[in-house]
Amino acid sequence: MALRLYAATTSEGKLRDFRTAAQAFSVAIDPLPAISTIPAPEENGPTFAANAQLKGVYYSRFAPGEIVLADDSGLEVDALDGAPGVRSARFAADTGLVDSPDANDNTDIWNNMVLLQRLASVPAPRRTARYRCALVAARDGQPLHTAEGSVEGLILEAPRGTGGFGYDPLFYLSELKRTMAEIDLETKLSLSHRGRALAALLHILRS
Repeated sequence: MALRLYAATTSEGKLRDFRTAAQAFSVAIDPLPAISTIPAPEENGPTFAANAQLKGVYYSRFAPGEIVLADDSGLEVDALDGAPGVRSARFAADTGLVDSPDANDNTDIWNNMVLLQRLASVPAPRRTARYRCALVAARDGQPLHTAEGSVEGLILEAPRGTGGFGYDPLFYLSELKRTMAEIDLETKLSLSHRGRALAALLHILRS
């Protein structure tokens, strides 16, 4: 019987990443049932690992007996002293840039715009950065296992590519000479922070 896990995320991008990476392990990953109706916990942890555990423990209580995955991930830019870090998803919102209630979700656009503004005077060699992901498996309000993954890159001066989400169009992989938004999903997950964290965690769960 295939192992089935539930992902505590409403992000279609993350869910797509999880499902694709899990196929190699014959593991099924579905969104946590009715997650859109569950009030989200406050993500006030100081690290990705702390926030991932907070979410995993919280959401696993809504699926008794099941293993629930929760992640916290984001971008660390060296020239910005590690920012946006745990505030990656709310980088622009922290400056007051938010959509009106009737607008499309432009969060990724605003976040990328703020990042480019902050790095406007930083030369290319100093625009080093990394994606980092912490992933937690929890059941019935208790953490079971944790795993982390990261990938190094550079932040470009303008976006490239139409794939991916978040900061992917700006995150340049020197070894491939492409951004995360310019590579296919399978390649992305073989080297991405989320793909590496999930592979490590699934190795533990399958054993």
